[in-house]
Amino acid sequence: MIAERLEKATPENWMFPPEEGWTADQVEDLELPFDWELVDGVVVVRGRTVPWHNYVRRRIERHLEDALREPYDVLSEQCVLIDKYNPPVPDIVVYDKRGIDLFEAKYIPVEKAVLIVEVVSPGSRQDDRVRKPAMYAAAGVPYYWRVERGEDNLPEVHEYWLHRERGEYIPCPERPCHVGKLETDRPFPVAIDLTALLKL
Repeated sequence: MIAERLEKATPENWMFPPEEGWTADQVEDLELPFDWELVDGVVVVRGRTVPWHNYVRRRIERHLEDALREPYDVLSEQCVLIDKYNPPVPDIVVYDKRGIDLFEAKYIPVEKAVLIVEVVSPGSRQDDRVRKPAMYAAAGVPYYWRVERGEDNLPEVHEYWLHRERGEYIPCPERPCHVGKLETDRPFPVAIDLTALLKL
């Protein structure tokens, strides 16, 4: 049982997790010919993203980076360690960089995350709308943005704040859905012209 618990996931055995599930350390070196994520100790194939998704993610990350205030930093496609069985890879994470060694860190600890942004794509609708926000809220991440593709193909940003007593997200009271322009002061002031986001 101990040997089973200590083994590493490989391209040959990843689909047969130990009884308790794989841990983040056991899959950290796993290389597979597709994008994947560890969910409750099980390796799960991630839906393929489209250029719209990737372009929007990159542009929002750039705007957040331009608006950063100390002590925050921003990364895209970076594991956030919820627990050893759940290191999700959000599209964008804004985090408190204090105490994190850039050269040694494998993950962003969830207690350091202050804002997580997920850009919804056809293969991630259920995850981005239901599973992941519930998981991030339960872990105490203060703010969550869900970016949807509007009917005009422009991004719409749904802004959520953590209701700490209930342990779940509630829509931002002032403006739950940003269309045309995103303006918020949480976790720091940022303004994004959503109508110009896709201009080449």
